[in-house]
Amino acid sequence: MEGTPQWRFAVWSAVALAVLLCFSILTDAVRERWAVSVFQAGVFGLAIVWAVWTMFRPYRVRGSTVMIPLGGAVVWGLLQLITDQTVYRFDTWNAVLGWATNFVIFFLSLQVLAFIEIRQAFRKSLLSFGCALSVVSVIQFFTSNGKVFWLFPAQYAEQALGPFVNRDHYASFVALLLPLALYKILAERKRAVGYAAVAGAMFASVIAGASRAGSILVTLEIAVLLFPLIIGHTISLRTLLASLARIAFFAVVFTAVVGWEVLWERFQDPDPLRFRREVFYSSLCMIRDRPWTGCGLGAWPTAYPAYALLDIGAFANHAHCDWVEWTAEGGFPLLAMLLWIFIWGFRSAIRFVWGAGVVAVFLHSMVDFPLQKPALAALMFVLLAALAASANDQRAGEGPAHQKPIQAGPSRCPKRVPRKAFVLPVCIRLLGVILPSAVVRIRPD
Repeated sequence: MEGTPQWRFAVWSAVALAVLLCFSILTDAVRERWAVSVFQAGVFGLAIVWAVWTMFRPYRVRGSTVMIPLGGAVVWGLLQLITDQTVYRFDTWNAVLGWATNFVIFFLSLQVLAFIEIRQAFRKSLLSFGCALSVVSVIQFFTSNGKVFWLFPAQYAEQALGPFVNRDHYASFVALLLPLALYKILAERKRAVGYAAVAGAMFASVIAGASRAGSILVTLEIAVLLFPLIIGHTISLRTLLASLARIAFFAVVFTAVVGWEVLWERFQDPDPLRFRREVFYSSLCMIRDRPWTGCGLGAWPTAYPAYALLDIGAFANHAHCDWVEWTAEGGFPLLAMLLWIFIWGFRSAIRFVWGAGVVAVFLHSMVDFPLQKPALAALMFVLLAALAASANDQRAGEGPAHQKPIQAGPSRCPKRVPRKAFVLPVCIRLLGVILPSAVVRIRPD
């Protein structure tokens, strides 16, 4: 296939997709609409090019079950507009456009990343971009006086990390890409030290940013290294311990350089859910009034003031819990669609551990709103498409090339055990960490 017109077209499409993703991430701090509009126009423009190409040169179209709930979110928003089940039509139209962009970028990524070599190169490029941006972000954090890339004043100067003006959003960005480095540590033993340094630098940047939920999640992602051993890959305990030791060494060294004191002080906060608790409860009241239709996609900020329990002295633009915000805006049908995507991503990440960042960001969404940001949502759906492409290859029986086997001396033959034996302990571990911070208790007045 390499060298054919289809191959060359897929390569150039991957380059265009990478440029669009980088543009979206690097302009995340822009508050004006133009940055998101340029990104969305680029995605739809690339889709038009693909449509024209396939008219003249037939191209095998790949599919995935994820397209059903993702497309369903677009249809659900349109139905809200048609039936006038939204409190603010303008925001709902914008939200429909956003979900349509997510659908298109997932579909395009699924086609482009269907080629194994392109998929591997794309993941490596994303990791390189993430590592470079994490280093720049930390340097900027300590030297820019709250300016994005030393040029533009940030909305929240004390939190600005690279193009992200919110420490939690930056942590979600790193959480999406960190498993790519963790997987490479085991998959490419000759370069394990280099990838361990990359993972350590990215981990330390989250610690420097002082995101509480983000720091917990990136720490838990280190458990990704245990997945191959748990699910039966032939990997020696010595190799596993050596990999963990490398990561621990670089993580400790880089964390000592950037500092952990601010994060520790934030963990000492006696009420970490201050204001978020009341906003969460208000959102539950919104769900109670419109459990099936919701208030309209993207219309949560408009509907919230009528349910607010107190004036927090600032504009509440999000519920600080994507799951409850999705349910308030789209009702239980939209919640079911997003749960479908999450469960599919969780199951896929068990088979392809480099995709564990998708699960981490969905969990982070329980206590924050990373997936309300177009850049982070686009990056997550691109990684989901890469997971879907790998799953398609596995079902097609194209051999182990879709995921390089974990090396452990001369033996490289993977051996699998029943998946249920692995899913239960992982779920218990994750729930044991996440649920205590996600439980909301309403204090009496």
